[in-house]
Amino acid sequence: MFAVLKTGGKQYRVQSGDVLRVEKLDAQAGDEIQFNEILMVGDSIGAPLVEGAGVKATVIDQIKGPKTINFVKRRRKHGSQRKKGHRQQLTLVRIGDIMESGADKSGIRAALTGRGIAFATGAVALAAAGAAAAYAASAKKAEKPAKAAKAAAPKAAAATTGADDLKQLSGVGPALEKKLHAEGITTFAQIAAWSDAEVEEFGEKLSFKGRIEREGWIEQAKELSK
Repeated sequence: MFAVLKTGGKQYRVQSGDVLRVEKLDAQAGDEIQFNEILMVGDSIGAPLVEGAGVKATVIDQIKGPKTINFVKRRRKHGSQRKKGHRQQLTLVRIGDIMESGADKSGIRAALTGRGIAFATGAVALAAAGAAAAYAASAKKAEKPAKAAKAAAPKAAAATTGADDLKQLSGVGPALEKKLHAEGITTFAQIAAWSDAEVEEFGEKLSFKGRIEREGWIEQAKELSK
């Protein structure tokens, strides 16, 4: 049986017993590792990965690839040239068992490139579960203010249900009516019952600047509330 695995951004078709050179893995010679990014195994084709599939391997050695030369020359009056060699770091592995399922419960650590840290198989799933739990907690926390606002909406609607049209008062437009509603003033009877202290309080709080007395709201409210 063969499998197609992915590691280091490349894909490899492997069978048990194959010796493979792959991009440097974070492992030592003799370590047993497991490739979990399996694109195909036997007749099963992943979408994009085959769930539960894995390929076991044993690290033979950490090696370097053939030297490549990078030569750059700039043809100018005062041109320059640069020559640089490079040997890619690789890991030599021997392919072991190919598993069509159950790889997530094998307990063998995953094969990760040198840029990462090798985790025990299943650690990725645990991290994903932790991230999902954190996301659920934050979503629940954000949901509370939304629920509170939703619950407050019917109350606000109820407060204005059956309210008088305060715009009938001289000098009261939609903006001033909204301010009065925000303070719980919705009827002419409430305004008609204002004391001198309340007139002063609302006048200062809502910045009416003497409009209550100047426009005669209390007298108008008494007439309109009859």
